Amino acid sequence: MSDSAFLPSADPSTWLGVMGGGQLGRMFAQAAQAMGYKVAVLEPSADCPAGQVAERLVEAGYEDAAGLDQLAAQCAAVTTEFENVPAASLSRLAERVFVAPNAHGVSVAQDRIAEKSFFVACAAKSGVMPAPHKVIAVDADIDAIGDDLLPGILKTVRMGYDGKGQVRVRTRADVRAAFESMGQVTCLLEQMLPLAYEVSVLTARGADGASVVYPIAENVHRDGILFTTTVPGPNVSSECARKAQDAARAIVAELGYVGVLCIEFFVLTDGSLVVNEMAPRPHNSGHYTIDACVTSQFAQQVRAMARLPLGDCRQHSPAVMLNILGDVWFEGDSDTVREPAWDQVLALPGANLHLYGKSDPRRGRKMGHVTFVAPTLAQARQQLQAACAILGIEL
Repeated sequence: MSDSAFLPSADPSTWLGVMGGGQLGRMFAQAAQAMGYKVAVLEPSADCPAGQVAERLVEAGYEDAAGLDQLAAQCAAVTTEFENVPAASLSRLAERVFVAPNAHGVSVAQDRIAEKSFFVACAAKSGVMPAPHKVIAVDADIDAIGDDLLPGILKTVRMGYDGKGQVRVRTRADVRAAFESMGQVTCLLEQMLPLAYEVSVLTARGADGASVVYPIAENVHRDGILFTTTVPGPNVSSECARKAQDAARAIVAELGYVGVLCIEFFVLTDGSLVVNEMAPRPHNSGHYTIDACVTSQFAQQVRAMARLPLGDCRQHSPAVMLNILGDVWFEGDSDTVREPAWDQVLALPGANLHLYGKSDPRRGRKMGHVTFVAPTLAQARQQLQAACAILGIEL
């Protein structure tokens, strides 16, 4: 396969493919189309956010051989919009087209044990370690838990996101009960650390080995789901930012990764940095880049998979991103659905509304986000407060 770039072309059209039809695929498609590409999405659900905007929807499962072959026949390159795409499917696609990220990078991020082992292995280069942890595969593993690992968080090894598949535990009895409730699937017990705040580092690496790192994002979560992202992070010192960015560069290089990668870190009360997990795709905490950076994370994803030069990731405006969940379509505890007052939100200076085309608002479901950009971070945060008041969101 040639290492030349896949340049956008109108005739014949240059097609890019994405595995997954969610909102990340939707925003990827919009970025790719703005650059002159056509987009094909592979997704088993016909009414999906990405399928609404893409030129072609291959309605098939992620392991469907015929669907994968259709995608490969159509596209010059393929990417993924979520980490649980089967690695075997990416390997099948890679036999015919350029795939970024590749199956190896995705498979490491899919498995908490492999991910933690990778973080430990590259700690000498990254300068950061994950939290102390232990694999819980059978009941005997619970008996062998060291006292220093409790209290902790028990997490399923696979398929966990947005706070799903994890339980806080204080005693071995708690671990046993949680392990039972999870169906005794293999889990990872992580020591609970004295957390000051959480940050995420968005990075991108090209096929030529060049990499860029975005400004550090400070995140607040509620019920395991990202609530707000603030950039620049109000608590992030220049030293912390440097360590996190250096660690991200080392991790993405050691992984041999091509594409956009988001790495989440814990900053502890003593100021030290602990690497938590990584997502082999654009990330919720990077949505602010659409409105506040020269090159958005989605345009960067297009550049990386098309083997184009990576874009400038400078932030031109302070920004605060607010996740919009389905809860705001409901009045209090009522089951009556009504449209939020978007006109009032958009009347706020610097407000940028992004809705994902989902027709069924449900409590806890990600429906969109609003990013507030302003000359100062204080002004952006002020508009966030005003929007929360309009939408009935408690700060």
